[in-house]
Amino acid sequence: MSSDHEQTLVRKTRIGIIGAGISGIAAAKELSSYNPTVFEATGSIGGVWEHCSFASTRLQTPRCDFEFSDYPWPERDNASFPTHVEILDYLRGYAAHFDVLNYVKYNSRVVEIRYVGEHATLASPRRERGMLSSTEFGSLLKGQPVWEVAVETGPSKTIQWYAFEFIVMCIGKYGDMPRMPVFPRDKGPEAFLGEVLHAMDYARLDEDGAKNLVRGKKVAVVGYKKSAIDLAVECAEANQGPEGQPCTMVIRTLHWTVPSYWIWGLPFFLFYSTRSSQFLHEKPNRGLLWTLLCPLLSPMRRAISKFIESYLVWKLPLVKYGLKPNHPFEEDYASCQMAILPESFFPEADKGKIQFRRASSRWWFWSGGIEFEDRSQLEADVVILATGYDGKRKLQSLLPEPFRSLVVDSSGVMPLYRGTIHPMIPNMAFVGYIESVSNLHTAELRCKWLAQLVNDKFKLPTVEAMIRQVSQEMEVMKRATRFYKRHCISTFSIDHSDELCREMGWSPWRKSNWLTEAFSPYSSQDYADQKATKKSD
Repeated sequence: MSSDHEQTLVRKTRIGIIGAGISGIAAAKELSSYNPTVFEATGSIGGVWEHCSFASTRLQTPRCDFEFSDYPWPERDNASFPTHVEILDYLRGYAAHFDVLNYVKYNSRVVEIRYVGEHATLASPRRERGMLSSTEFGSLLKGQPVWEVAVETGPSKTIQWYAFEFIVMCIGKYGDMPRMPVFPRDKGPEAFLGEVLHAMDYARLDEDGAKNLVRGKKVAVVGYKKSAIDLAVECAEANQGPEGQPCTMVIRTLHWTVPSYWIWGLPFFLFYSTRSSQFLHEKPNRGLLWTLLCPLLSPMRRAISKFIESYLVWKLPLVKYGLKPNHPFEEDYASCQMAILPESFFPEADKGKIQFRRASSRWWFWSGGIEFEDRSQLEADVVILATGYDGKRKLQSLLPEPFRSLVVDSSGVMPLYRGTIHPMIPNMAFVGYIESVSNLHTAELRCKWLAQLVNDKFKLPTVEAMIRQVSQEMEVMKRATRFYKRHCISTFSIDHSDELCREMGWSPWRKSNWLTEAFSPYSSQDYADQKATKKSD
């Protein structure tokens, strides 16, 4: 792209939002008083629910846990798991109800972002490393542009520049940039005579196209997370009858799967999603008493994990198919990798329509399919790579230096204060990058927090204090799970919400009495604005 502005620089609003998925529409609603401009690269809102879902994709949490605080589901049913079509209808209804669609510019892809703030030259070595002083955060809206954004629009791909005082990045971790395996020379997809595609490409097919791709074919699905499981079920359902071929899941790392949100007759939320249950787990900013208590509580944490594992091994044929993970269940929960199984998954496996093949970290292609490190081979006509997405690289492709190199720290995660603010990137927020059990709930609450921050209702702490907070969270994650790079706050999500509430001046205690406060699960409804009880001065 040319370094000069060949088109007119348009100053539309003080706030720009990039992406119109769940986080983008929540941010637009909470920041609506600033008349934000929302750039959406596609022709519709919805993010991954619109562009990375399959026909069989359903919500992974009960409907009641995936709900905006001020927009209930129609005919709300706490026990159901909506389809991606129902979720899109819900999101569109929310956006229409709050006039969010008026802010969205469709088919507007952001291709470049420039920093033009007060210290845009970044002349000193300290600034070249992105080390901004705490005073540079100050008031987030100062009346002067801080960022310029180049947007490509329409079939003509015309470039238009916009200037903003503040940008909210909501492009998400999933979609757009697939994470592709690295293969030895001459042993990549080019060596395979069949068809290779990523799950992202499969999601773009219509229902008939998807069925025709896998019907009567030997299909290998690489992966064992939610997308891979859904793909295997769709492949099996398309291959019923004598002419149908089995689908083989190629699995490197096993994760725990659950059939429902009930464990030995008890609701799952009792184990991890209440204030009392989260008391058992380590959290950031722990005091001396908490430091002493945590080791004493570790046997109870392990006992809960074993209790859940015992039910899953009894309920599901994990041992029969070699699918029992070697790590504790609590590690998958702590890293947001617990997957809800479709009801037909193991019945299809029992019929031989879904098969399983364990693989080491090394595998590659040969002309007839996949070859493993032990030289054994798996024949295939189609290989679908459910290997995830590279959200960090997607984000880095937009940000300028030196901020690009700051997106991921030395531990491989994105350091975000309150899951939203990078301590060393000024006048920019990131929503939807740190996971929890209900990403909609945390995205909405962080957007409420962000709106109050932008409105100057409270101040950010110093850069040093923010970095210290993020570092403490990462240390907790590292002790909780080997999969800490996913940066999930599930085991201390209530404490995280408490901190957001305190900074907004809200009471962190959101329930009507101590009994429900201790033993009932938290949801978005607990953080509705009308419950925002102000602290006394």
